Amino acid sequence: MILDADIKSQLAQYLNLMEGDILLKVSAGSDNTSNDMLTLINEIAGMSSKIKVEKVTLQRTPSFSINRPHEDTGVIFAGVPLGQEFTSLVLALLQTSGRAPKVDSEILEQITNVKGNYNFETYASLSCHNCPDVVQALNLMSILNPNITHTMIDGAVFKKEVEDKNIMAVPSVYLNGNHFNSGRMTLTDILSKIGSSTKPSEIFNKTPYDVLVVGAGPAGATAAIYAARKGIRTGIIAERLGGQVTDTVGIENFTGTKYIEGPKLSANLEEHIKEYNVDIITSQYAIGLKKKELIEIQLKNGTLLKSKTVILSTGASWRNVGVPGEKELKNKGVTYCPHCDGPLFKGKNTAVIGGGNSGIEAAIDLGGIVNHVTVLEFMPELKADDVLQKRLNSLSNVTVIKNVKIKEITGIDKVNGITYADRLTGEKHHIELQGVFVQIGLIPNTDWLDKTITRNSRGEIVVDSHGATDIPGVFASGDCTNSPYKQIIISMGSGATAALSAFDYLIRS
Repeated sequence: MILDADIKSQLAQYLNLMEGDILLKVSAGSDNTSNDMLTLINEIAGMSSKIKVEKVTLQRTPSFSINRPHEDTGVIFAGVPLGQEFTSLVLALLQTSGRAPKVDSEILEQITNVKGNYNFETYASLSCHNCPDVVQALNLMSILNPNITHTMIDGAVFKKEVEDKNIMAVPSVYLNGNHFNSGRMTLTDILSKIGSSTKPSEIFNKTPYDVLVVGAGPAGATAAIYAARKGIRTGIIAERLGGQVTDTVGIENFTGTKYIEGPKLSANLEEHIKEYNVDIITSQYAIGLKKKELIEIQLKNGTLLKSKTVILSTGASWRNVGVPGEKELKNKGVTYCPHCDGPLFKGKNTAVIGGGNSGIEAAIDLGGIVNHVTVLEFMPELKADDVLQKRLNSLSNVTVIKNVKIKEITGIDKVNGITYADRLTGEKHHIELQGVFVQIGLIPNTDWLDKTITRNSRGEIVVDSHGATDIPGVFASGDCTNSPYKQIIISMGSGATAALSAFDYLIRS
């Protein structure tokens, strides 16, 4: 048995939503992964009379495809799609059966209008919380358009392919045999990259808003909800709904919820926003702000949005070390997500840069996967919570080196080591390793504002107790501001404050 009782109970409810019959074509061998795959497929098929199974030979073994009875969709899973990819499997079953996806009609039309042949392959790991977004988008495109196929490949199962392609970060997408993209992509991003995006004028011919929120993480989502509840015209624009919280695996300090994973919280935020009359614009980037009669937000695609008030909730991104080799070797051994890319370094030697909570959590996770972890910390002492340090100290394959300055990450086509200096003696040292995980905190996403708004020396937007900036009608909330603590629950509170302050500004001006 692969699925436990709780998962099977939930799955049964989803399978009841299937609208038509589907055929699973299975290519299996005698290896353990094939046996696990067959067990999973037989369990699923045994839960619905609409699911049939047929043994075939596919390009990869073990793998299986999800099809309509007399039509191949091109959706293939190479490996056993459990972990983070289990949702991708469930959605593929439902959508292949005819269940309508929760996607805007304009996007669906773009998919069906794609011309040419597109054979996508996504290398993923089952612990990667970024991979499902890409896998599910490409699966949907395959289901809706006969010219498109997609295979999800578990990198831990097909190790030789990963090594031959020198893949050191997931998701890694190939199109017609050539590298297409590494990292998270939305459905809109993919369509744009293959030249099938809708023109700006077709989507963004918008009348001015009362409140326009820039950013859709916990702060932005809360601001949009609070604004919409006031009955005023509200818009929200972001690269992705959920923001950086989507990259967080486990959240244990969210009051009232003992534990929740970042992707689940992001999904909850999206669902909550959609309960209200909020104009949602995703996969877009703001590149400029001007205060005229109205406040104008310039988008990267050339669109200009106008609003009476604006709430900036653009969050923060992982901070770079800023040493030679980091940029050049990104996704070639330098990575910022231990949960996503950790499995690709199984049995190898790695380093974690950073001794805060994020760095030590990364080292603990990696300790159960890789051969050895070296933690490199700039300060004389680790900054992580005591409970994390105690857990780290219990691991036999972790070394902690403190009071060091990183000088260089070395390698040509991939990482082969890291050079650091002892901050007391100045003596340089070099460690041979294959992976470097950077975990040194966050930097606010505010560079696009340039000199239009007051920011502090760290680039954070300066706000008062009402979330107001120095530009009348412009407010800010969350991790992009000078709030002293960067926490999800604090960001949500500041988002509510900014929205209420914007409403108060509107009724008084």
